[in-house]
Amino acid sequence: MNDFRQLHETNQYNDAMFPYEMYCVNRRGMMPPGRGYMDLHWHEELQFTLVTKGAITIQVNGYDYQLKTNEAIFINCGYLHMTTDISEDGEYVSFNFPAKLLSFFSGSRMEQEFVLPYTTNLALSVTVLKQEIAWQKDIIDILVELKDTIRNHDLFGREYFLSMKTVEIWYILIRELSKTAVRLSDSFLSKQHRIQAMLTFIHTNYAETVTVADIAASANISPGECHRCFKSLLRTTPKNYLNAYRLSKSVELLNDHSLSVTDIANMTGYNFTSHFISSFRAKYGESPAKYRSKNMQDRTSGGMLLR
Repeated sequence: MNDFRQLHETNQYNDAMFPYEMYCVNRRGMMPPGRGYMDLHWHEELQFTLVTKGAITIQVNGYDYQLKTNEAIFINCGYLHMTTDISEDGEYVSFNFPAKLLSFFSGSRMEQEFVLPYTTNLALSVTVLKQEIAWQKDIIDILVELKDTIRNHDLFGREYFLSMKTVEIWYILIRELSKTAVRLSDSFLSKQHRIQAMLTFIHTNYAETVTVADIAASANISPGECHRCFKSLLRTTPKNYLNAYRLSKSVELLNDHSLSVTDIANMTGYNFTSHFISSFRAKYGESPAKYRSKNMQDRTSGGMLLR
């Protein structure tokens, strides 16, 4: 069976004794470096994402969730997700932390009754949090407080403060949703494992000639079932996903000015440069050369990351 390492993000924490990170993201990048914008992935940590400016669209297992300023979303561990769109002025922060932070200690009653039931069977997959609902606003207010204090390393008992606030968020979430949490079916989990295997195959072999039959074979299913999995979980076709992934990799390569557009086309699985250019223009609204030039101007003008 394929492993899922290319889709699996392993968060690199600055402090191994306190594995907690806030990622700040806009259209131009992420600080500290990580994955998220136009980069499908999953991780073992829980995640709360707060939109601080503008609007974003996050895709989780094929469903799109649109969020605007001062709205947030919870994404459980193990779920395939990525940010598919950020408005020109959009900014957001994501808080990632392991579930064990909520348990106090391994084997505790808190872990057995209030953490594992909601994480191991994915009972709480994704929850959008809005200002109009009181308990959701309470969580958003705490996320804003965390955002404003997490970089304050002079705060007394900083780790305690962050831990207490995060446990409070979790308590509110499961208090409100525990009665409606439903365990996902085995068939859905099987479908998720299949899509992870197929996406890993694409991410490994995108530079080669890849057919739908090849993609299906990586998960030991038929091409027809392959199409159904992609439509069900990602709302696209295997071929369209492959093309979109090739284009996303080409954007990364455009930052290397030693590579020509033809080089990049060949490196991302396009047999003809003209096909690459037309596909790129259809997705990004401009040619690869113009995109590269524009990106270079953004970098030299200092329009980089939010702090």
